[in-house]
Amino acid sequence: MKSINANGQQHALAALARSVSIGLTFLVSPATALAAYDVNIAAPASPISSQIYGLHMYILYVCAAIFVVVFALMFYSIFKFRRSNGSKPDVNFHESTLIEIIWTVIPFVILLFMAIPATKTVLDMKDTTNPDMTVKVTGYQWGWRYDYAAEEVGFYSSLSTPWSQIGQPGEKATEEKGKDYLLEVDNPMVVPVGKRVRLLVTSNDVIHGWYVPQLGVNQYGIPGFVKDVWFKADKVGTFKGQCSQICGKLHGYMPITVVVKSEADYAKWVAEAKARWGAAPAAAAAATPAAVATPEPGKPLTLVDLKAAGEKVYAANCVTCHQASGKGMPPTFPALSGSKVVLGPTEGQINILLNGKPGTAMASFARLSDFEIAAVMTYTKNSWDNSTGKFVTPDDIKAKRKS
Repeated sequence: MKSINANGQQHALAALARSVSIGLTFLVSPATALAAYDVNIAAPASPISSQIYGLHMYILYVCAAIFVVVFALMFYSIFKFRRSNGSKPDVNFHESTLIEIIWTVIPFVILLFMAIPATKTVLDMKDTTNPDMTVKVTGYQWGWRYDYAAEEVGFYSSLSTPWSQIGQPGEKATEEKGKDYLLEVDNPMVVPVGKRVRLLVTSNDVIHGWYVPQLGVNQYGIPGFVKDVWFKADKVGTFKGQCSQICGKLHGYMPITVVVKSEADYAKWVAEAKARWGAAPAAAAAATPAAVATPEPGKPLTLVDLKAAGEKVYAANCVTCHQASGKGMPPTFPALSGSKVVLGPTEGQINILLNGKPGTAMASFARLSDFEIAAVMTYTKNSWDNSTGKFVTPDDIKAKRKS
């Protein structure tokens, strides 16, 4: 029996030694933890995200050390003071003042060593002084608008993953999901590498969250408020994110893409962007999306031209809710095909597009230009089961705005 007990003790001690050895190996080998980001947070691409990653790993090591020490002491106590070894409970142990002080001071010190670097990182995240450039970010249901004040450029960024991959309600997708499924956008935000970019984040309707983890940015956009945050990309590349605040039924359909270019490539992009979306800051809210070109002054508008332009406006702003078929997703998103509003008086539909419909998910689209609203109205009046043969002109919208 003594031989059996001795062998058991040796096996227990060996197991304890192996456990402690494995734990210490993880603690002294940070390269192992850094080797694969696929099981960790995304690889940092800015100073702030590097600080966040370093803080994450530091606290992970502290927690791992606590785990090893606590479980090592626990297993040692179980083995050393087991009943079979003749040990008896010490009824006075809980009255030890020294022990009480130790297990109060040690956690306090540990939390203090965590709080100091965490506070420094948070303060650095909020320091938006001395930016090299500023971009205003506005959240919409469901997409983003980027306004570059210095460059006098403003444009919308929307989901570009085709509905053939997503599938319509009650129907299966007809194509396989792409590599960046639900993370693709038509017009990404573009910034130069190595520049301190200040973001002014707000919202047009409900609370949204502009979140790009590799750049270390997660800022809420709140209607009526402007919050600022900053980042500086360390390398050229494409970085993706999503809205981090549940903002409605299609919250998952408003991705974010930031493309970081060299200074020379960024200058080329600015020149191209000015040609497509250039607008004076005062008129930025009425800037025309890339997909729709404003007609030449004096050129007569036809139903065919307006409907073609309206189809693009519909695809960029309306298809998510009302669907490509125009049948919507009742009752939240009513059908436009056969709609009494669409087929009724023009003034009623203009009023809804300009002001939204209180108590429903229909937001105001007054941010669109007169031409865009006229075009999309013409499209809805002459598509699907609708065939009115009527078209709306930008002058009709302009007159309603003034009234």
